[in-house]
Amino acid sequence: MIAVADLVNAVVVDYHAEEALNTCLSSLKANGVGEIVVVENGAPGSTDISVEKQATIVRPLVNLGYGRGVNRGVAALSKKQYLLVSNPDVVVHEGAVDRMVAFLRSNPDVAIVGPKILRTDGTVYPSHRKFPNILLAGFHALLAPVWPTNPLTKSYRSTNKDGSVDWVSGAFFIVNRDAFEMVGGFDERYFMFAEDMALCWSLAQRGWQAASVPDAVVTHVEGLSRAKAPRAMMLAHHQSALRFEAQSAKGLRKLLLPVAASVLALRYLVVSLWPSRHS
Repeated sequence: MIAVADLVNAVVVDYHAEEALNTCLSSLKANGVGEIVVVENGAPGSTDISVEKQATIVRPLVNLGYGRGVNRGVAALSKKQYLLVSNPDVVVHEGAVDRMVAFLRSNPDVAIVGPKILRTDGTVYPSHRKFPNILLAGFHALLAPVWPTNPLTKSYRSTNKDGSVDWVSGAFFIVNRDAFEMVGGFDERYFMFAEDMALCWSLAQRGWQAASVPDAVVTHVEGLSRAKAPRAMMLAHHQSALRFEAQSAKGLRKLLLPVAASVLALRYLVVSLWPSRHS
């Protein structure tokens, strides 16, 4: 059996996660991941000695955003078959990396897999979703901030009828590195948010599939980085949603981009006045 360390290396993009980053790295090490790069998007001195003992630190001296940060970290890694990407406030449960790698090795048409993601209260975060169509995107955007359990948001935050998924959360995933490089890595036009959806969409355009591995589990401490700049993060969220619509829309849907922009502007106003989980 090939060891995880021989197949997988990892990038973690940090932005003021502080002690949570140490916990994340320790859990990756416990899962057998040997080579880890941390891209420090926060202040230059915001990582401590204990982090440097567990990972190579890349300090770009500016906040690159998530996707660009991952791309910078990948450039600093040796090449292995699979690339693991993680937020800094994730704790990886025992055996999660092994199970995800085993799934990828057994399903060569799958490029990217995500685990079951739990919140700290034990509830499941909806990390496997469908690509949005006009109906799903519009009604989810407007209803989710004030009615999180509405049927269209539930449909968007679910698997397809055959159990497949369109995209997996960027909070934690493992991707075939050749496939990742085939599509040019993360699209660097996205600063934060929707870069994971855009990556899976680009992979799908090349014939690759995404999948969930529900028996692989991680816990995500949501919002540590977002809390440092909530308004900027909220604005980036909506800008990225519009960018993805512009990137993926075809035919008549392209003509509806002004409508999408208006819906997202209204949503931004709603979530500014009515804070909620609005991802």
